[in-house]
Amino acid sequence: MMVTGSRLRQIGWAAVFIVCLAAFMLLTFRVNAVKADVQHAERNIVQLERTKTLLETEFQTRANQQQLSDWNDVEFGYRAPKADQYLENERQLANLGEPRGTNAPAPIRVAHEAAPKESALIAMVSPLTGKLAQAASAEEEAPEERPTDLAERLSLVDMLPEAPSINTPSITSETSE
Repeated sequence: MMVTGSRLRQIGWAAVFIVCLAAFMLLTFRVNAVKADVQHAERNIVQLERTKTLLETEFQTRANQQQLSDWNDVEFGYRAPKADQYLENERQLANLGEPRGTNAPAPIRVAHEAAPKESALIAMVSPLTGKLAQAASAEEEAPEERPTDLAERLSLVDMLPEAPSINTPSITSETSE
């Protein structure tokens, strides 16, 4: 069996094509492997930079601790708390308090003045009655006599109930809502 020249040329070109395709595949795999190595190296560089920053911060902190310790010894005199200084509950904290002495000054009390009745806003008129909305609500509720003099208001402070305990909400939080 004799193979003609054109058939031999076709087989030759097919062999060259297969060799080129194999070389192309090997080269592609090699390029992808190098790219993966480069990405791995870049990730390692980023991780090492983070570690370096962490170590620099740790070093600076430890260097400052000695300076802070020296300042504390000379200037402030702070000491770390001991185990017997911690309290278990509020009752232990309350037991630490002492009653007021006989010569102690009276506690400071602050008077709270109601908001002024005049408003910078435009008065609202009821569309049903044609009267001012504040006047209509004032007619429904009887106005309560309130002292206007500061001395009279301060005299009422002694009639207030005792301060709320720790577990109940404070009066100021109710009025601010």
